[in-house]
Amino acid sequence: METQNDLIAQRRAKIDDLRNQGVNPFANDFRTDAVATDIHEKHANDDVDQLASIEASYAIAGRVMAKRDFGKAAFIQVQDRSGRIQAYIAKKQLGDEGFELFSKVDVGDIVGLNGVAFRTKTGELSLRAETFRILTKSILPLPEKWHGLTDVETRYRQRYLDLIVNQDVCDVFRKRSQIITLMREFMTSRSYLEVETPMMQPIAGGATAKPFVTHHNTLKMDLFLRIAPELYLKRLVVGGFDRVFEINRNFRNEGISIQHNPEFTMMEFYQAYATYEDMMDLTEEMICHVAEQVVGSLKFTYGEKEVDLKRPWQRLTVKEAVLKYGDIDASDLGDRDCLLAYAKRLGLELDKNISYGKLLTEVFDEVAEPQLWQPTFITQYPTEVSPLSRKNDQDSSIVDRFELFVVGRELANAFSELNDPVDQRERFEGQLAEKEAGDEEAHAMDDDYIRSLEYGLPPTAGEGIGIDRLVMLLTNSASIRDVILFPQLRPEAK
Repeated sequence: METQNDLIAQRRAKIDDLRNQGVNPFANDFRTDAVATDIHEKHANDDVDQLASIEASYAIAGRVMAKRDFGKAAFIQVQDRSGRIQAYIAKKQLGDEGFELFSKVDVGDIVGLNGVAFRTKTGELSLRAETFRILTKSILPLPEKWHGLTDVETRYRQRYLDLIVNQDVCDVFRKRSQIITLMREFMTSRSYLEVETPMMQPIAGGATAKPFVTHHNTLKMDLFLRIAPELYLKRLVVGGFDRVFEINRNFRNEGISIQHNPEFTMMEFYQAYATYEDMMDLTEEMICHVAEQVVGSLKFTYGEKEVDLKRPWQRLTVKEAVLKYGDIDASDLGDRDCLLAYAKRLGLELDKNISYGKLLTEVFDEVAEPQLWQPTFITQYPTEVSPLSRKNDQDSSIVDRFELFVVGRELANAFSELNDPVDQRERFEGQLAEKEAGDEEAHAMDDDYIRSLEYGLPPTAGEGIGIDRLVMLLTNSASIRDVILFPQLRPEAK
């Protein structure tokens, strides 16, 4: 039985043979005028006689995914960016020299050909090659036909190979591109201005997370890969851009899981003279619009359960969600000591001095979040866990904020923005105290941002939507690694 090394040696020998014959095995002078789907669509309803009367020739190029030899003729499957089409290669059409060249072709090679459309005896639309070129000779064989590339680690590490042999993976990333395009068009149609803000920032701000640190030699200063663009986007609202959005990367030096990657994509947007309630309505409208375009329906399956995006979506406060999905009564929920005892019964390991707001959030994460399968807005988060949110006018212990949950995970976070510079400074100072006490994710002081607020931030609402998680939802993908082309991985074992 031939080994991998034997196959590689044979392919290298073919490359040498081609070069000795004056044929460049890595040519760059072939031009196409069609792709596979063009041909399939144009001739979908043409029968044998109709095709025989058409003299038009097509120039296509792509990767050979299958090859069946019959002595003086062969069939190959050619895969391009649009899909696959079968080609018939015959010595009668190509001549001795051309067919000798074809004999050097292996599955995985990239070829170009000119041919006319016809139907085989089985009725399959195909191209009869009139000319044939080898454009790129592959050295490494593709995975075995019937098993394909199934090892998860290899699929993520060698995404190029994954895309070649797994067309369902290609479909996921085509849908990802479509989702981002639809979101961008949705925002621009509502007069939002797309902007770009710094990826390297002198202060890790805009969220509570552990940053990645780098160093700029010329400036002689540390910089942080951004954990969020929020504070820069709100500076732009101060500057008079009343509606702004950005689709770009965030970086957080945290754990890796099926829901988390240290580098991820967010769409973050801000609108002056709006509230977090306006953001709820906008979010419902946008995600429903995207789902209808990508999935074709507001009802679809994720995993083994149905998701229904029909509006309006459920709205619960943090406390209401804990009462609905937890095993605690309202009187105990409002008492810190009773709530702490309940958290211990749940198996949560928490500091005995934890504040009520943080405690409530921890309990919510444990008992309610996994149960929020259908789209649900959670509101009335404690002020102490929301350092950038506007306090509620009737109850200063909570903020005007929501998080959107679907299939048991957070998809979006939004709030009416805190625009009081005095309040903002006090909250930053509180975060500094927590940082000094050992909280690595506490928010840093940003004096320039406070200065911008002193010039006046209009009443504003803002939101961040996790693009990767939205793509997971709309493509029925179980892991965030399935929707990121090149996810972060441990170093490859040598």
